[in-house]
Amino acid sequence: MHRLKKRYERNVRARQNNNTGKKAHGKVRVLFVCTHNSARSQMAEGLLRAMAGDRYEVYSAGTEPRGVHPLAVRVMQELGIDLSGHRSEHVDTYRDVPMDYVVTVCDSAREHCPYVPARRRNLHQSFPDPSAVEGDEAARLEAFRRVRDQIRAWLEETFVRQAPL
Repeated sequence: MHRLKKRYERNVRARQNNNTGKKAHGKVRVLFVCTHNSARSQMAEGLLRAMAGDRYEVYSAGTEPRGVHPLAVRVMQELGIDLSGHRSEHVDTYRDVPMDYVVTVCDSAREHCPYVPARRRNLHQSFPDPSAVEGDEAARLEAFRRVRDQIRAWLEETFVRQAPL
């Protein structure tokens, strides 16, 4: 976990230093899109940056951004990944930034997202919305952990072990 945190922090600094629209050191650009850019897309961004930020320049955005969900920040912190400095951004922010992969992580974003072309491929992988879970804090945290772990497993298989086709 400590190694994952250090790698994430290094990759965050690299992204902050690169607002030019140019690729950082030939990295593959990935944009994760969700409706509110508050949980699933934020967790995907943080996870992929931590897992393979040396190969990927990672972003996230939403069709109706509303702020990063505090429980997403909390469950990612359990892995040593700090989302507290993240902010929700509108997908139009990246309309003119060439992305290699654009990944929608919820069905609503896939249906309502303005088309953002990917140089290599547009992907869709729907994950349940953890913020829709009702109940006490323990039940809601468990929903966020479950979705975080599903995203992590999918990213491992899709981006970390091999590049998507």
